[in-house]
This record gives sequence, C-alpha cells and structure tokens, in this order.
Amino acid sequence: MLAMSKWFTLTPFMSNSFSKRVGFSNSPGSVRAHVNGGGDDTNNSKNNDKKKKKKKVVVVGSGWAGLGAAHHLCKQGYDVTVLDGGDGIGSPDNVGIEGFWYPYKNIFSLVDELGIKPFTSWTKSAQYSGEGLEVEFPVYQELPQLPTPLGTLYHTQFVRLPLVDRLTSLPLMAAVIDFDNTDVAWKKYDSITARELFKRFGCSERLYQDIFGPLLQVGLFAPAEQCSAAATLGLLYYLTLAHQHFDVAFCRGTTKQKIFEPWVESLKAKGCEMLEDKKVTDFNFDEETGCVTEVVCGNETYSVDAVVVAVGITSLQETIKKSAALCKREEFLKVLNLAGIDVVTVKLWLDRKVAIPNPSNACAGFDDLFGCTVFDLNVIHDEHKDDTETVLEADFYHANELLPLNDELVTEKVISYLSKYINDLERACVVDKEIGRFTKRLTHFFPGSYKSMMRGSTSFPNLFMAGDWIITRHGSWLQEKSYVTGLEAANRVVDYLEEGSFAKVIPVEEDEPHIEALRSLNRRLNEVISQVPLSSYFLQ
Repeated sequence: MLAMSKWFTLTPFMSNSFSKRVGFSNSPGSVRAHVNGGGDDTNNSKNNDKKKKKKKVVVVGSGWAGLGAAHHLCKQGYDVTVLDGGDGIGSPDNVGIEGFWYPYKNIFSLVDELGIKPFTSWTKSAQYSGEGLEVEFPVYQELPQLPTPLGTLYHTQFVRLPLVDRLTSLPLMAAVIDFDNTDVAWKKYDSITARELFKRFGCSERLYQDIFGPLLQVGLFAPAEQCSAAATLGLLYYLTLAHQHFDVAFCRGTTKQKIFEPWVESLKAKGCEMLEDKKVTDFNFDEETGCVTEVVCGNETYSVDAVVVAVGITSLQETIKKSAALCKREEFLKVLNLAGIDVVTVKLWLDRKVAIPNPSNACAGFDDLFGCTVFDLNVIHDEHKDDTETVLEADFYHANELLPLNDELVTEKVISYLSKYINDLERACVVDKEIGRFTKRLTHFFPGSYKSMMRGSTSFPNLFMAGDWIITRHGSWLQEKSYVTGLEAANRVVDYLEEGSFAKVIPVEEDEPHIEALRSLNRRLNEVISQVPLSSYFLQ
C-alpha cells in the first residue's frame, strides 16, 4: 500500500569524509534504507566491540524525535537511556489524531521494519469554511499525474470557489519558486505574515478567506496573520503542491497504541533503558572541553558521552530557566522567544448514527480564531468500526478560548460549532465524552520565529537537538520532521563518537524538472540583482 522511494540520501550535514569513515560507496547495492542500520560488521569487529565498554548516550524526550534517535543509536551498539519528563514513555510529540502523508517515507519505512500494519488506506478528505463545504480532496494517486501545480488545481474539487478566484493563486507560484528551503529563503520570508504574502501576490479576498486561511488554521495551527510566510510556503509546496501528493493515511487506532507501544518494546529488547518522570533540570559539563558530562534530573545524575535533547519548545524553556549551564548560552536563551499553541481534543460518543461526510474534515470559521479537524472514528479506528452509534473526534488548534472551560461547556460549544458542517448533529445526544487539554503543545511558526529556532548541533560539542522546531533542510513537516531530526541527531552522535554507521534518511522527492529549472533561473537572477548598486539599501 505504502510505496517506498528507491532513492536515499545522507543527512545534509555530512561531508564526504564522513561517508568514507563508515565505508559507504557510491554503488547502488551498497546503500540501504536507514532501517537496516548501515553496513555489516566483520566477525573480528564484532568481537572487538564486545570487549569495548559501550559509550553512553542519554536521549531526553520519548516522542517521534527522541525514539527516532534512540532507535538508530541502539542498533549501533550504544548504551542508550531515554528520559521521559512526565508525558509517559512513547507519547507522540503531537496531540490528537495525526495524519501520515504520502510524500514522507521515513515513518513508513520504520513501521515496515517493526513489522506492523498500523495504517488505513489513503483517504479522501474535505475542507470547510464558515460558509460551508469548500474543497473535496480526492486520492490523487488514482488520478493522472500533472505538473506542479496543475495537478492540485485541476483534480481538487472546489465546491464554491469560482474559477477566477482560483486563478489568482497562480502568481503565488513565484514565491513558491523563490522559496527553496535554504537559510537565505527562510530569512527572507519569515519576517512577514502569511496574510501579507497572499496580499503581495494578488490572491483574491475569497481565496484567502475560504481556502488559504482555513488551510493554515489546521496546517500550521494558527490564523494566517499569525503564521510565518516562510513556514506557509514550505507547507504549501512540500505537502500540497509538489508532485500532486496530497494523500493521507491515519492510524487504525491511537498512534500510541498502534506504533509507539510496539516501538518501545522493540527498543527495550535492544537494551534501551526507558525511565519515566525524569524531568531534566540541568547539565554538568567539563570546563576545558565544553562537553556535557552529566544530565541532571533533580537529585539524580546520569553520566554521558553524548546527549540528544528531543523535547518540545515549552519543555525546553522550562529546563533553560532552571539550568545554570543552558541559561548562559545565547542559542538556548533565544528559545525563550519561541511559543507553543494550545490544543483541545474532544472525543464524543453519540446516541445514534450521524453521517460524517469524510474520514477527516478540516473546519474553520469559528470567529477566525481557531480551526479544527473532525474525524469519523467509525471509519478510521478498528475498535469503532462495528459500533451502531457514531464516535467522532474533533481536534481544536489555537484553542486558547476553549482551554479554561469545563467539559460540559466545551461539549456544548463543540456541538454548536460542528452542527454547521454535520447534518443531524444537533438532534443527537452525547452519551460519553473524553476531552484533552494540551497547553502550548504544538510549535507556533509565527513571523520572526526562525531566528530563534535551533540547529541540530549546539555550542556543547556532544549535545544535539531534535524536534519539529529544529532547523533542517529535509523539507518534511509535522511528525515526519520530528522523526527525521531524530535520525539526524543520531548521525551527529555517530560522527562525534566515531562509532557505528550513519542512518540513511529518505529524502522528499526531488523537484520536478520545470520547478528545478525555474529555481535555477531565479537563483541566477537574484545573484545578478545583488550586484546592482544600492540593491540592499531598501527594505526587502
């Protein structure tokens, strides 16, 4: 079901000298997926490894990034300890129901290695604005492939939006071409809002209000005027426009049950130690080398040869404020400028069957403040397939106003909101409910946030970072980005400690020839413009 890309790449930070050290060659037969853990060792090297004392690596965080790093490092023979700060071992970074998108192959590769089949088939979805149904998304793989962006524009069913409004999206391709995911591109576009971006490139008011605005409220979890234009362009290109690959699958149960629990058991079987309720409060380091020597959790310390910090922004901010080591480093102090987004998840059991149009439905228009995705769990989750009543979940993003309400008020508001989109919902009675509140849990890519985000390496030579807010050139988003940065952090550990093989990260598909040609031309034009006198004088 889940097609695999046949091309693999080393992570971007690696040089040729790194690949020579671990014995990679350029022949196709020598390169395998990261799940195989690199090249085979000889019997002699295996015997020597047994005699050597294992190097200790502590991974802080047990979400996609943390377990991704631990997964590869365990296979390379390291003594790995995972510290969970209180969410529970094997709790996904994101909250609510996660979609797994066709362009991103690394998590699909992981579940193949684990020997599990957690996913639904590719599903259809829809998008609603305050005026009603706006867009129906087909399964694009079933349709003829057209060049970017024609496939998305032609095959997507726009229910209400006139053709003239759709055509006003075409000038935005100039910004998509200009944004090539480099550091220069991020700095250029990150300072402006998504709304300003759409205004500059001539999008119609209706296209913005009914299509792009709602899309960002569920894609970047915030209103467009609070989203970075750089993050917007990255999301639009890699997830919705490129290669006509806007297809999504879901777990046939919770992500924790279907993926994380078997994954954690697999790691334990490889010798990985999992410790719960271990909040990191500080790091001890050697003044001469600058290397971290111990991870401090209150009165407990853990000796390390290397550390991977793979937690969300809010958790790291709490640690920085307590840590004598981190609060003196500029790169960590900048993290205090970043922000998270509140999420409220609402699972409802109804007393009757109610027709929900699609397995997943993105909805916005709730006073333009927050968006949500509504899921039909009778279709998605195995445990509810045979239920005679409807079970649904609605995940609300940027849900500041819902967060302080009690369960009854939340339920009342949710039924009122969703009745706009789901017929007969108001006539149904809620027989049970399950409400989750997650403060500052999702990453907020607000305008200007890029300059405060961290890279995978730090000023401590043996402390490395991972997470969906860490800068990477891979091109992925959401949980795939978290997992990829975990693999990249593991590679940095391997490079620093000089033991083991690098993980191979499966790249997103390369640009189509016409996109690559346009980007090359655009880069040359930018180089010429930069040579013009006073070109940098005016505000860009």
